[in-house]
Amino acid sequence: MKQVVRRGLTEMVVEEVPAPRAGPHHVVVRPLASLISSGTETASIHPSVLRTVRNNPSHLRKIWDVMMVQGPRLTIDEVRAKFDELAALGYSGAGLVDSVHPTVTDLRPGDPVAYGGEGTGHGELVVTGRQLVVPMPAGVSFADASFATLGSIALNSVRIAGVGIGDVVAVIGLGLVGQLTAQLAKLQGARVIALDLVAERVALAAALGADDALSSGEATQEAVLALTGGRGVDCAIICAAAKSAAPAQLALSVTRDRGRIVVVGAVELQFPWLEMYLKEIQLYMSRAYGPGSYDPEYERQAIDYPFAYVRWTENRNMEEFLRLVAGGQLRTAALVTHRYALEDAPKAYATIMDPGARSLAVILEYPTEPRTDLNARRVAVAPAAPARRDTVRVALVGAGNIVRWAHLPSLRRTPGAVLHAVYSANGVRAKSYASRYRAAYCTTDYEEILNDPAIDAVLIASRNPQHAAQALGALRAGKHVFVEKPMALTEAECAELVAAQRDSGRVCAVGFNRRFAPDYIAQRDHLGRRHGPAVLQCRVNSPGISGPFWMADPAIGGALLGEAVHFIDLLYWMLGAEPTLVSAFMLPEQSSEPVGMNNVTATLRFADDSIATLTYCTIGHRSAGGEQLEAFAAGVNVSSSDFRKLRVAGGVPPRRSRFFADKGYTEQMQSFIRAIQGGPAHPVGVLDGARATIGCLRLLESARNDGAPRAFGLDQALG
Repeated sequence: MKQVVRRGLTEMVVEEVPAPRAGPHHVVVRPLASLISSGTETASIHPSVLRTVRNNPSHLRKIWDVMMVQGPRLTIDEVRAKFDELAALGYSGAGLVDSVHPTVTDLRPGDPVAYGGEGTGHGELVVTGRQLVVPMPAGVSFADASFATLGSIALNSVRIAGVGIGDVVAVIGLGLVGQLTAQLAKLQGARVIALDLVAERVALAAALGADDALSSGEATQEAVLALTGGRGVDCAIICAAAKSAAPAQLALSVTRDRGRIVVVGAVELQFPWLEMYLKEIQLYMSRAYGPGSYDPEYERQAIDYPFAYVRWTENRNMEEFLRLVAGGQLRTAALVTHRYALEDAPKAYATIMDPGARSLAVILEYPTEPRTDLNARRVAVAPAAPARRDTVRVALVGAGNIVRWAHLPSLRRTPGAVLHAVYSANGVRAKSYASRYRAAYCTTDYEEILNDPAIDAVLIASRNPQHAAQALGALRAGKHVFVEKPMALTEAECAELVAAQRDSGRVCAVGFNRRFAPDYIAQRDHLGRRHGPAVLQCRVNSPGISGPFWMADPAIGGALLGEAVHFIDLLYWMLGAEPTLVSAFMLPEQSSEPVGMNNVTATLRFADDSIATLTYCTIGHRSAGGEQLEAFAAGVNVSSSDFRKLRVAGGVPPRRSRFFADKGYTEQMQSFIRAIQGGPAHPVGVLDGARATIGCLRLLESARNDGAPRAFGLDQALG
């Protein structure tokens, strides 16, 4: 299928990408019209890198921070890759339902619908959540319905503003959202004063019903005060997009005492404190389409808000907007200045970026008859590279950040291995990674990977709940497996994987890279010289795993099963002894931020009588460092910190440090490939993955029972 993407920072192209599949509570739509959101979408097109950095110097700080962790070579590679990376733009359109997941029971293929959702993009097929799809009323064209998403943004701003009959409302910025906001405020019974710098947009707002329409400038405040009898407006709704604070300050200057300012557009919010104070202004932010926006339970899991308590969700706002269009109370056709066929999308974006084109709403139109190969979920990328007989052909499963920064660079540096295919539910991302690393093809269908006899090994780096099922499928298909941690989330999954690996005879490696990091290897060597049990203290600070970050979600094991499994394995490997008992405490489990179960302190006992404490938290400050491990034994004291510093008490030399961290990813990947080729066995297998997962489950059991000790029971858990 064809998809409009941004390549690099500036170039808009139409690429062939694999078709999407509808996951749980999702719908695949075949668009017939989609609307380019000129403000949001062009904000991500950067014609000048230098200007972008100058406008946002924090980019340089981010690059520096990444370089300190990943090293200069990998950081430079990733910065260069940004100039070829593919990204989907667009989030508003209308078309026919192509397919639905069985969890969606109220829509059928062929139903006409409007859709929204960040990342849906402009393509021959798009996938989005059920709550971001609404049926189209009779008599509404697909072009008109394609405004539903932007219309719901405008409608939510009017609701936030609390506009009532007789209110005087200034709408500042008359782009698409501003024009729709002006019409909606008028429908609420308001007297609307429309303001913009562009004369044509001011005239259009007047033609569409604004009571007064002014070209904003130096005399705007005086003009508005004259129109309102010196009082000022009851409410100012800022729909402009600007890198300056001028729209915000204009809003303040025209708003009456104890009036309201509602911010919709992306503008600098700088207000003179004294004027805000003296006027006692109420400031509101309008969040996207309405209640439900950015809530993953609402948008991805289709968990609706109760009608009686949340009358106007984003879905119900979209429905209401289309009802108003169907009744002729809202006019969208007058906003359309340009129409382009899908394959001419680059011209559409060039038009939007050209000030001389005077564009407003630009619509992409799609073929009414679908292609016969529209639903192809496999797209060829590069001819398969000739390889020696013992070359290991690897398929990548998942295309997240760990792949970008660790696994693919490590695979590229591994002799005797090539990337053959990329699977991701996101077709654009799959195509981007496959193109960069010259894979033979990309796909959105995991079965393509399992059924391809050319693939020897599968590198699984998807989200945590998918690891076990995907690894099981690959082992049963006769593939070698490298699965990122956690290998599994339940004891049952652990047992299944142990049995599947034993039955298949294939290598199944788990991504515990710390066993390959030079500082940890040196620390283990020193500790191995001890006589008698040891005392270990491991402290981990992960403030990034918090808030809306998916890995913080307790429903999928949270940070403990998602990351702390690393440290159960690290302590076991460091001591060379099985953990036998754990007692743990955590912050209150009912706490949602910080998530209680993501913040724990545990004490572990091992078969050789060694003991260890593990403190894992997500509430520390980033500057405090990530992880530290200190080991004590008779005559031994050795500590390591953040893969960069090693200190040996009484050692020669006593300290070793490196400027850039070495996390062992490349050595880990090379060990995996050598094991497949008949070399030494990879040291981290399914039993290690099971031990770590079961250890964290026992830790949680103890924490939920006031620290009551829990036996690991690895053998019993695995049968």
